[in-house]
Amino acid sequence: MKFLLPVDGSECTARVLDYMAQHKELFSKDHQYTLLHVCPAVPPQVRSMLSKDDVDGYYQQETAKVLEPIRDRLAGLGIEPACLGMVGRAADVISQLAMEGYDLVVMGSHGHSALGNLVMGSVVTNVLAHSRTAVLVIR
Repeated sequence: MKFLLPVDGSECTARVLDYMAQHKELFSKDHQYTLLHVCPAVPPQVRSMLSKDDVDGYYQQETAKVLEPIRDRLAGLGIEPACLGMVGRAADVISQLAMEGYDLVVMGSHGHSALGNLVMGSVVTNVLAHSRTAVLVIR
């Protein structure tokens, strides 16, 4: 199976990894894993004051900060994931990428209240609504 693991480095990410480690059918060398970190786009007003190299460097730095510890943890379990850093609206990027040959998206939920989801929106809610790929939500 091919798993897409959107991660943000939060406690939710840790819960997803713990859950998968407890369920050996999800965590094994027989599967392929892709870690995905999505950086929000730098606002145009800020971007206009920076060079392309500065903005690209920022995205790379933020992505490495999130992905490296997770990649190291998985490597300790004998799993070598592919790592992707992308820029955009997280729910849109995850939903779009999930359709590119993944069997399952495994992601954590921050557990906002229903009111919080109405006001702020939820990445998980949007991925569930727009993804044609199966999604396992760990809370």
